Amino acid sequence: MTQLELARQGVITDKMKLVAEAERMAPELLRERIAAGTAIICQNLRRENGIPLGVGKGMRTKVNANIGTSKDDKSIDKELEKARVAVDAGADAIMDLSTGGPINEIRAAIIAQTTACIGSVPLYQAAVDTVTRKNKAMVDMTTDEIFDGIVRHLDDGVDFITVHCGVTRSTVERMKNEGRLMDVVSRGGSFTIEWMAHNGMENPLFEHFDRLIEIVRPYDATLSLGDGFRPGCIADATDRAQIQELILLGELTQRAWNAGVQVMIEGPGHVPLHQIKANIQLQKRLCHGAPFYVLGPLVTDIAPGYDHITSAIGGTIAAAAGADFLCYVTPSEHLRLPTVEDVREGVMATRIAAHAADIVKEVPGAIEKDIAMAKCRKALDWEGQFALAIDPEKARRIRAESGVDEEHGACTMCGEFCAYKVMDSAMAKDAANA
Repeated sequence: MTQLELARQGVITDKMKLVAEAERMAPELLRERIAAGTAIICQNLRRENGIPLGVGKGMRTKVNANIGTSKDDKSIDKELEKARVAVDAGADAIMDLSTGGPINEIRAAIIAQTTACIGSVPLYQAAVDTVTRKNKAMVDMTTDEIFDGIVRHLDDGVDFITVHCGVTRSTVERMKNEGRLMDVVSRGGSFTIEWMAHNGMENPLFEHFDRLIEIVRPYDATLSLGDGFRPGCIADATDRAQIQELILLGELTQRAWNAGVQVMIEGPGHVPLHQIKANIQLQKRLCHGAPFYVLGPLVTDIAPGYDHITSAIGGTIAAAAGADFLCYVTPSEHLRLPTVEDVREGVMATRIAAHAADIVKEVPGAIEKDIAMAKCRKALDWEGQFALAIDPEKARRIRAESGVDEEHGACTMCGEFCAYKVMDSAMAKDAANA
């Protein structure tokens, strides 16, 4: 039985106990939320080395790092290094989006060498295999080949799979009728739309959704219902195509829940600041409180090279409004495949966003870290500050590069005029004169 089915029967499983302990949550409360679909535990039953990951209501906002090869960069070693760096930097999950080189071997190696939650988009591989191994056009993929790819990923132990089930012929028509600057920027969404246009058929993942959930259920993997119509620029945000897809995903969520399959919903994308909260509220209402997994959102389109920052701004607002899972964006977004250093920067920026939002959501343990940091700063306790820092290595390095004399304890910004030192002296004099 799945975690969802067991939760509905009142059973608190070992996985629930582990996640509840990690989240400082009562196991019974977690069970209730899993039963309601507002929380999930991501872990494929085939996964032997993974740590169950809780995502959803009342839990710490999680961070995902996308990695993966392309036709231009097929190095397994490089992707494994990215996976290692992402986890070391604090990523809770990794999505392998490889489309080049030995894809099966890359995925297996990533799964084997990390305990982090692993996600994938099986349609990518199905498309690549169709072109490179079967010498057919991508649009000649059969429905069986699409589902065979899903089974292969689940057999390997992938914990959650992104499936673009809400990309339908009717949603495409809505997009065409309203008009968009950038049409569809989702790779999986564009693959699906081209397939439907060529074959004159409905999206197999929508038309045969019952088949999909029958495949997923024995693995107790999570369906991540993908946002094929996510806006690729802020001018396209919150349009009819995006909302129509969200309505369909809400309906599919209920069907998956009825079959005992756990679900999270993927969301935008590029969204202007003032629309982010409304987007989260719409998702939570239309998808019945299912956990929400957002890419960004990016709040402006004009910052290539700094999109980890534009994403962190949007991610903070989204998570504070109720988003549960943030997919990182790196400085390389829109420019190239990310480097190892880009991966680290992307994870750190997104962790900052997640933590800032957790303070707003009053997640247990969040504000306590900031209070502890404040106390260390007042005491000029540098080792304490480094230990609490989200990136201790960088904080320590910057401190060391200043060449400060550790004897006087202050930083080079204020030196002998350090406000902490001045106040300590003032308070001591005040106490003495009392």
